[in-house]
Amino acid sequence: MDLHDYLLVIRKRWRAIAATTLATVAVAVLVTLWSPRVYEARTQLFVSTSGGSDSTQLLQGNTFTQQRVKSYSDLVTTPTVLDPVIAQLGLTTTADALGERITASVPLDTVLIDVLVDDRDPQQAARIADAVGRQFTTSVQDLERVSATAPSPVKVSVVRPASVPTTPVSPKPVRNVALGMVLGLLVGMGVAVLRDLLDTRIRTERDVKDATDQTLIGGILYDPDSTEHPLSVQADPHSPRSEAFRTLRTNLQFVDTASHRRSLTFTSTLPGEGKSTTTANLALTLAAAGSRVCLVEGDLRRPRLLRYLGLEGSVGLSNVIIGQAELADVLQPFGAGPLHVLGAGRIPPNPSELLGSEAMRSVVRQLEEMFDHVIIDAPPLLPVTDAAVLSTVTGGTVVVVGCGLVQREQLRRALASLETVGAPVLGLVANRVRTNGADADTSYYSERYAPEVEDPRRQRSRDRRETPANA
Repeated sequence: MDLHDYLLVIRKRWRAIAATTLATVAVAVLVTLWSPRVYEARTQLFVSTSGGSDSTQLLQGNTFTQQRVKSYSDLVTTPTVLDPVIAQLGLTTTADALGERITASVPLDTVLIDVLVDDRDPQQAARIADAVGRQFTTSVQDLERVSATAPSPVKVSVVRPASVPTTPVSPKPVRNVALGMVLGLLVGMGVAVLRDLLDTRIRTERDVKDATDQTLIGGILYDPDSTEHPLSVQADPHSPRSEAFRTLRTNLQFVDTASHRRSLTFTSTLPGEGKSTTTANLALTLAAAGSRVCLVEGDLRRPRLLRYLGLEGSVGLSNVIIGQAELADVLQPFGAGPLHVLGAGRIPPNPSELLGSEAMRSVVRQLEEMFDHVIIDAPPLLPVTDAAVLSTVTGGTVVVVGCGLVQREQLRRALASLETVGAPVLGLVANRVRTNGADADTSYYSERYAPEVEDPRRQRSRDRRETPANA
């Protein structure tokens, strides 16, 4: 995945990323609120050596102290120092447990020891730090004394007594919330990328292009009102969805200009992808351009096309194929334009055999002689073989892909079934393409681009001022 792919994932899954981030930040806030407050008291010790009358002895003593002080920082948390502190303060703990709450460090190139003590009670933290500092001076003198009569050459002094801390060192709300936000963004992005990789459903036109090498010849915008008003070209001729059908009409004219295919089979992978509404609206746009169009209801199992058009379908294609009716007698005009419709007729028991018969080929050839465009609404490819059979009869096949309904592997299987029978696939049409809501304002016919109309009274007043008096 490149940067563009990640940006598309963020745009597509931003709700999941935001929800994960908010959840992680909420957990960080709850952990911060529930975590006990810990205070830290600090005391500082200075280590020196006694003796030395000249500069050489002083330098040697300073080097000795710097080497010694590294061991003293580890000595602070030993039972030698902490057991007397526990006894002095009456603490109910052990030297090891108390040592875990004490940190001793030596600043670089110094003979200082910083002792930090953590405790939930700030006063208790100060008392422990103060007691540790005092006890450490005594313990070092006892350890460094050569004999009972000779004094210790090392002296430890408390240079910074412990004070009662006023603010806790833990938890840190700002740091925790910031870490929660960063962690939430990383986890959310990871979840979004994982979902995108595991999601095999086709949702955008880009997914259609990635799923197959076939040409994408059109993209029809999603319209939640299409079930109530399937003929979008008639219901709202200036909508972006109607413009998409006109674009599809134009693209079809340039897909295969050398063959001049008059008959086209429109099919889909699964039911419900919008194949019938696509063919109906495309036929209306072709007829609006002045072409003689015949729209054929080629689904002999579950015909729906005539229901969308509001026409009668008792006699139709199946009757013509078996010789019960003449083609000219069952063609129905739609409106006042050059669009005619051939319904499915009675549902036969053997649709596949009828659609692949020589009689069906003869019907298609007759329609090609009578009309400029013959558009056949065929069943979906995966449930039945009718569309694959019918695709060998017509000049070309167009597959409608319902975004959000079909998976990549299902589309590949559907195209493979057409390739098996040698059907010429002209391209794919992405239907139900979701938008971010901005496309409604980009229509050329929207009010956003409408010319500003001047008030008639203001126009007459302006004309009188501009007209000369002797005109």
